[in-house]
Amino acid sequence: MDILAALRQEEGKFEEQVGAAQQQVDTVRSAIRLFADMNGRAKVGGRKRVMSAAARAKISKATKERWAKLRAARAKGKR
Repeated sequence: MDILAALRQEEGKFEEQVGAAQQQVDTVRSAIRLFADMNGRAKVGGRKRVMSAAARAKISKATKERWAKLRAARAKGKR
């Protein structure tokens, strides 16, 4: 076997190792993003969700109605 063929064979082995190492790095980066999101930190490359004023008003109104219903039930002695 000549030296050039041996070197090409070794190069192929190293390229396989580089590919495996790159996959491991990608896996670790994905895990970091996942844990950062779970801890409430800023998302990597993400955008902040924005709710419209109409949606906030609708949610507020529904919440107030639920609380009023609960208070009325308590006042009547129901739980």
